[in-house]
Amino acid sequence: MINTDKIIIVGDRVLIKPESGQTKTTSGLYLPPGVYEKEKVQGGYVIKVGPGYPIGLPNEDEEPWREKKPIKYIPLQAKEGDYAVFLRKDAIEVEIEQNKLVIVPQSAILLLYRDEELLS
Repeated sequence: MINTDKIIIVGDRVLIKPESGQTKTTSGLYLPPGVYEKEKVQGGYVIKVGPGYPIGLPNEDEEPWREKKPIKYIPLQAKEGDYAVFLRKDAIEVEIEQNKLVIVPQSAILLLYRDEELLS
């Protein structure tokens, strides 16, 4: 498993461990890698999520000596452990600790499947 303690996801991004593509058809024919890499959607499990969408930008004409307020966020719908179906064209592939992962904006996620029984 991936150690996510040192990973910080920014904004509305989601880190996903994608499932490997279908390498075999239902009739038993093996597909070359180029076939399943061209699929428009892919599924995978959410590893880590960003804080969300920031609410309200700091006011530029605020007094510089006043204490700065922490930024508030609208949280994302995705949670760690969810199964996500996302658009491949919006995914950015990264490799962390010899694991292929993708970073996807929440807007590219089409569906989330959450099984509460698996998380408890």
